[in-house]
Amino acid sequence: MNNLMRQLRSELGWSQADLAERLGVSRQTVNAIETGRYDPSLPLAFKIAKVFERPIEVIFEAPAD
Repeated sequence: MNNLMRQLRSELGWSQADLAERLGVSRQTVNAIETGRYDPSLPLAFKIAKVFERPIEVIFEAPAD
């Protein structure tokens, strides 16, 4: 799943560790989501949207069928 997490995180000047702390996950989880190796659960996706103050559909793009 494509996402804008890395871009949004960079705009705020946060490291992966900073974002991980805000989300209550590991830095490795943030890295895996940013690189598309891991799709977050729905509750985590909502948490990510809340942290970035953006709608989920702005941050995450569903894969093409």
